Amino acid sequence: MVTNKTFPAVANDFLTGKCILIDKPAGWTSFDVVNKLRYALRSKLQIKKIKVGHAGTLDPLAEGLMIVCSGKATKTIAEFLALPKTYETTLFFGATTLSFDREMPVDTTYPTEHITKELLESTIDAQFKGSIAQIPPQFSAKRIDGKRAYQYARKGETKTLKPKLITIDKFEITRFQLPEVTVRITGSSGTYIRSIARDLGKAVGSGAYLKDLQRTHIGTFTINDALNIETFLEKLGNCSLLPIKQ
Repeated sequence: MVTNKTFPAVANDFLTGKCILIDKPAGWTSFDVVNKLRYALRSKLQIKKIKVGHAGTLDPLAEGLMIVCSGKATKTIAEFLALPKTYETTLFFGATTLSFDREMPVDTTYPTEHITKELLESTIDAQFKGSIAQIPPQFSAKRIDGKRAYQYARKGETKTLKPKLITIDKFEITRFQLPEVTVRITGSSGTYIRSIARDLGKAVGSGAYLKDLQRTHIGTFTINDALNIETFLEKLGNCSLLPIKQ
């Protein structure tokens, strides 16, 4: 069903239904990606409407793997949503922000002299692996009374978010160079890496926020097979087009 290794030669295949691995750039919302591809497909196919959706939101500051589906393949999105996801992220210790990432300015600073790699590893093993209860960020797409949580947060309103049980299968440190620590995390659907940054900073007697984030895997699908936006548009432009009954 996922077509990156054999990109369709005929653009009409997207109307029938295809799924594509896309490498989302930082600064784009997930909706930006879907909207860009939808517009490109409509223009190529010379039609007014085509269904396009994605299997898992990435924050605007995050980059990495998205599965984008078109046509009848949008019915398979739920299957992809349930897959575990792997992220590589750099955490900045010694400070916090209201959004738990670089979107908001630093609001509080903390000591880091006591933090060692051994302290982090033992804390991760004890508190951040297996099934854990996680509270989503205030700046998240979580729905509360019909609105996204970030819509309240941007107005300075604090809402009570209920903890959600998630599963962390893997959590390893790949670079330790305070105040920055790079980690690789594989978690179940619905895992908020920004919340992990907040909670880990607090657990080691300091503070932390997300400096950058890349999603590298969705189940067995990998970023190495993903197309950037420009490459997708180029390949789509090279596709042939069959007559379409309006």
